[in-house]
Amino acid sequence: MSAIPADRSAGLREVWLIRHGETEWSRSGQHTGRTDIALTEHGREQARSLAPSLAAQRFDAVLCSPMSRAIETCQLAGLGDQMTISADLHEWDYGIYEGRTTADIRRAEPGWSVWHSRIAHGEDLDRIQARAAAVVENLLVMRGRVALFSHAHFLRAVGGCWVSGSAALGEHLYLDTASVSVLGFDHESRAIRRWNALGERRALM
Repeated sequence: MSAIPADRSAGLREVWLIRHGETEWSRSGQHTGRTDIALTEHGREQARSLAPSLAAQRFDAVLCSPMSRAIETCQLAGLGDQMTISADLHEWDYGIYEGRTTADIRRAEPGWSVWHSRIAHGEDLDRIQARAAAVVENLLVMRGRVALFSHAHFLRAVGGCWVSGSAALGEHLYLDTASVSVLGFDHESRAIRRWNALGERRALM
């Protein structure tokens, strides 16, 4: 186990990013922001599979998106008793593109990307940058090990802000459903210590 740098020993050590389990829309590739869609039964199985690895850790705080898919994932993963709802962890607001796949959007708007394009009646990258950066700043004044249960695009933006200060880096950080990623430190530098880890059985599939 790596030593905790002296200047971090009394503060934040790790942030665990946990994406919610599968939903019907995550399976089909539909953008799911403010629509409150439940987990599929497979998504519930994925969430339960997280419990052994999470039970092996001590979390000083557990923060969760207000969406039911994130809340149920947190509960089935065994951390529901510690859960605090944080509105800051909700998914990207896709505005007029809610419920549509990228392929469908690009038939009318070639080259469209959530990371680069304007999103009418939703959040563009500048607004996500501000929200993700605020989450990181709040994390940095916390202590110990913190778990965040949230959503793919927003957690990718948080990862980008953690290591580079730029949510745009999240474009290059893929996340599966019910995956676990760990942010931490390399000496005084913020670092990604693990990314998109899956349960052993899932990784072999």
